[in-house]
Amino acid sequence: MSQAWADMKLGDPRKAFLVPEGGKVKLTEEGADELKIFPKGGKSDGEQLFLEILQKIKAQQKVLYAQGKHRVLVIIQAMDTGGKDGCVKSVFSTVDPAGISVKSFKKPNEEDLAHDFLWRVHPHVPGNGEITVFNRSHYEDIIAVRVKKLYDDSVWKRRYRHVIEFERMLAEEGTTILKIFLHISKAEQKRRLEARLKNPAKHWKFHPDDLADRERWECFQNAYEDLIERTSTEHAPWYVIPADRKWFRNLAVAQLFSETLQDLDLTFPKVSWDAEEIRISD
Repeated sequence: MSQAWADMKLGDPRKAFLVPEGGKVKLTEEGADELKIFPKGGKSDGEQLFLEILQKIKAQQKVLYAQGKHRVLVIIQAMDTGGKDGCVKSVFSTVDPAGISVKSFKKPNEEDLAHDFLWRVHPHVPGNGEITVFNRSHYEDIIAVRVKKLYDDSVWKRRYRHVIEFERMLAEEGTTILKIFLHISKAEQKRRLEARLKNPAKHWKFHPDDLADRERWECFQNAYEDLIERTSTEHAPWYVIPADRKWFRNLAVAQLFSETLQDLDLTFPKVSWDAEEIRISD
């Protein structure tokens, strides 16, 4: 453990942000700005510690890939401007591209809609030694359907059972599932939307539909609270990460991911030959 780790006293995000199976969730404005696991640290200290954790993740992922035994699926959900893209870019920046894939799920197309809602998801889950990050996920097919009333309520209600059983199957087949909700406040969303409007390079990230969804803020919050409570399970738990401060969001997610890898008891595979007996010819 480095001196930085000892001095900064970073807490355990698995305890601080876990929603246990059967637990309750309340997405408050104050909760989006909490620094639970780093109460005495500031931004500069947090960014320094974040870089240390990235190096640890880099080393862990190298063993994960070489071992070829474990599969890790990271699911990231958030409100619009919640920081999904930025979090993925920052936290997984040191990982070898050969061992990771990122899948973004957008609005279903005609082919998607001609199948069950999990049809487009299953082909993208990780294989042995791989990490897959879902930037949005099958949970959009519950949240959007519910809030925007795309189908009868019976559709999204039964999908809770479908996703729980889908994730149970993945877990029992050897996939470690980490589900993260990046929690931002309505005031912070306003600031981020305004920043996009002021910066021509970010106009592509803005869409008028974002404002329509913002008008449904309370509906989305209530839907996410219900979804997280219903689908946080022992085999696929949800973590609610305060995300108003980008540097803290990245720090918390990186530490959570690193600790998840740590639990896998990663080891390099043993070889059947003795390196000392090998001679390379001139």
